[in-house]
Amino acid sequence: MPGAGKSTVANALEQDGFISLNMGDCIRREAQKQNLEPSDENLGYLMLKLRKELGPGAIAVLIVRKIKSEYEDNSYSKFVIDGIRSINEIEELKNIGFVKILSIHGSLITRFKHLKDRGRSDAPSTIEDCLIRDKRELSVGVSEAIAFADEIISNNEITLNQLLTQARKIAKKWSVLYQNNTVRIQND
Repeated sequence: MPGAGKSTVANALEQDGFISLNMGDCIRREAQKQNLEPSDENLGYLMLKLRKELGPGAIAVLIVRKIKSEYEDNSYSKFVIDGIRSINEIEELKNIGFVKILSIHGSLITRFKHLKDRGRSDAPSTIEDCLIRDKRELSVGVSEAIAFADEIISNNEITLNQLLTQARKIAKKWSVLYQNNTVRIQND
């Protein structure tokens, strides 16, 4: 859910050799192309519009296009995709690689504080605004994506260091799993 700590984890994993791509940034870039102010209302509207035009996996379709155009020459790249919102997006990503889902959970109060602290133009100004945003996110299937997560980290009452340590441990385990599967497939 928004403000749970996904971008914080993604940025840390980028320091560990992952290429970080943010699905919300795709929507913000599209808003800029359409000369839309990057308000929560406009970005939410655009997210829903893109899903109507390109299908329920729309934002992942844009991410896949970016990966194919900008990272095609890499024989092995590790990506962290920040902001998965639906099973359809997961399926789009599985078309091009090995996918594992890490869910970062945060209570409404924790997430509201994080959203306010990061100071973006689309930050909710009240808890009620946060709930409206949550309902929009739930309407596109984020709860299903969370339910199918391979691992979950609770980002309530833990330190930043604890969050990042847990995430890095999981990412390392998955990287090893991917490499082992790749070797086994090549040897078959």
